[in-house]
Amino acid sequence: MRYVKGLDRDQVMMCSLDSFVDEESDARLIDAFVDSLDLEELNITKSKAASEGRPAYDPRSMLKLYIYGAEHGIRSSRKLAEACRLNVEIRWMTGAVTPDFRTISDFRKANITALKAILHEFNRKIASAVEFGYVSVDGSKIRANNSKDNNFTSHKLDDRIEWLDAHIDEYLRQMDAIDSIETAEEMEIEGMLSRDALEQKLQEAQERLERYKGYRQYMEENGLSQLSITDADAKLMKNKNGFQVSYNVQTAVDSETHIIRDFNMTNQVTDHGLMAPTAADIRSDDEILEVVADRGYENQEDMIRCLENGIIPHVILPDGKDTYELELEYVESECDTTSTKSEDLSKCLHAGEIPDAYKSVIKSAEVRTVRRKINEDGEEAKAVKSPYGTEEEMMSRASEGYFVRDPERNLVYCPAGQILRQKCIKKNGDIRYANKAACRRCPFRNKCYKGKNEWKEIDFSKDTLEKPCRDWLRAEGKEPAQKKRSSKGTFKKIKIVLLKLRPDREKMSQRLCLSEHPFGTIKHSMGADYFLLNGLEKVAGEFALSAIAYNLKRSKNLLGFRKMMNLMMI
Repeated sequence: MRYVKGLDRDQVMMCSLDSFVDEESDARLIDAFVDSLDLEELNITKSKAASEGRPAYDPRSMLKLYIYGAEHGIRSSRKLAEACRLNVEIRWMTGAVTPDFRTISDFRKANITALKAILHEFNRKIASAVEFGYVSVDGSKIRANNSKDNNFTSHKLDDRIEWLDAHIDEYLRQMDAIDSIETAEEMEIEGMLSRDALEQKLQEAQERLERYKGYRQYMEENGLSQLSITDADAKLMKNKNGFQVSYNVQTAVDSETHIIRDFNMTNQVTDHGLMAPTAADIRSDDEILEVVADRGYENQEDMIRCLENGIIPHVILPDGKDTYELELEYVESECDTTSTKSEDLSKCLHAGEIPDAYKSVIKSAEVRTVRRKINEDGEEAKAVKSPYGTEEEMMSRASEGYFVRDPERNLVYCPAGQILRQKCIKKNGDIRYANKAACRRCPFRNKCYKGKNEWKEIDFSKDTLEKPCRDWLRAEGKEPAQKKRSSKGTFKKIKIVLLKLRPDREKMSQRLCLSEHPFGTIKHSMGADYFLLNGLEKVAGEFALSAIAYNLKRSKNLLGFRKMMNLMMI
């Protein structure tokens, strides 16, 4: 049976690198795009060649290498260094230079903050050839370079400290037992470890205990709900695969082209309040930007910021609702309802006037007089210290049948003697506390909580210091004492503007077709489902490379190779 015959390995060939690269290869688009950039204006290091010393590698070659690597799933500096030797398209783009992995890594480290500006420059180049529509804002959790074992929450540290305390006590008990055993044979019969082995385990446990106590003290002093050791900016977040240490990446995707117009890298666990900052840099003063988002972005302050900055928020409505009611502070002023500038839009809204650009979505703007609680100084009430001076006094009060909050350490003592720590902050500003592990094994569970969940959750406002556990007090035949409040306040009449915002349901129904597409391509097709770098600033630069590569592929599919080449060379 015959086979297709290949070239003779020893045959001498006369050809150029260009002949090995396909005429419509993405490498040619990347090459043309990077060559058209003003690297000095973008603050790329070594954008001007030095006149003395050993010549540096051309930063354009390094940038081409990284964009090509992001598109083809070659992201680490070591793999990129290997690709410089093996990949024909990379050799064509870079002129067959072979920098080592440290040189490649140092270029990214030095220019990490400039990569997002390069994404904006790419979008500017293709803007003349496409027609942008409204944008869809959504977030996705991308795994950070930090394992779950190196992430600590307050509850996790409490459990580990308790576990280590018990083990240390057991090691000490065994060492005392060894002193009463006279021969090694007796120790073998009892199945006990030697004194040296116990001392080593005891020392290791004590070192870990001190380290965990240090972590807990640091978190309490800095008001942290969790601590990541490898990447301090990463947070433990819930996604479809359970809990992972991640970043919450927000993207603004165009409705007409599915191009990523901008993104916002955050470590915020939820999407509340992230719509305005994600879309802020897209909007220009001469146009109104419309944004669609899911119900996770339902946040009154965020939607108000959007309207003040020329952005119409189409956030999916809760079931049974047709409009959002937004409350603004009333400020009397003269305003131009025809203007689309941010300052004029804000003036109109706070004066109770509907700008012409918003008349299709704002159904009414009513000025009302309402009563609001303020303190004696006319400022918002602030939390004060607990009336109980020490931890022992707080626990003693809690044992009487109360949940006692320590505002300085941001924790709650329960009647069973356990510590409840912050779980989340609700939309109304209340702090929710819980301790799942303690509730599951609590011997007084039926005396405290009879709900459907496996654990007790209790909410405290900032001016509340204790709450009665009514079932506990009722079981002991007691009546709950009066609530202790941290400050006294008075009521004052103020004017507000009440807006009724009616989002466009047709635009909201198309949201799922927009935001999921880019995330799926970047994570699965391009292999960027986890970050290699540490820190919020660095992972933002890393994602910018993925966004540039995605936009390049998407634009080529929309416009074709020839038109893209003409745009890239402008």
